[in-house]
Amino acid sequence: MNGMNAMITVAKYWRRWRDPRFVVVVLNNRDLEFVSWEQRITGGSAKFPGSQDLPDVNYAQYAEMLGFRGLRVSAPGEVAAAWDRAFASERPVLLEAMVDPAVPMTPPHLTLEQVRNFLKALRSGDPDAAQIVRASVKDMLA
Repeated sequence: MNGMNAMITVAKYWRRWRDPRFVVVVLNNRDLEFVSWEQRITGGSAKFPGSQDLPDVNYAQYAEMLGFRGLRVSAPGEVAAAWDRAFASERPVLLEAMVDPAVPMTPPHLTLEQVRNFLKALRSGDPDAAQIVRASVKDMLA
């Protein structure tokens, strides 16, 4: 919630700024991503949807309610134009990108123990296991 509270503060003061360009990017995957991946990599535990899945909050609409320009993109082909609109705006912008929660959020260097825990989590009934494997293979091939 800290980010949403910070947006309220920006909404209160941005009109006083000499240059009101301010861009916030939200990667919305409807998941407590950091916690889900930490559980998988450090604990070898499968994701527990009851505590990890988030409701679909439309952050771009929330930003509009505060006086920001809200932009929401859901396909890679929309990103470049959205960035152009964001940086050309005369007011703060929240750019919300709808992203896949099954794309692994892994650090640049994994230890052998982290890899073992990750595989253990996938084998222990993680509901996103098949999607994670597909995304990982696609990422490795790229």
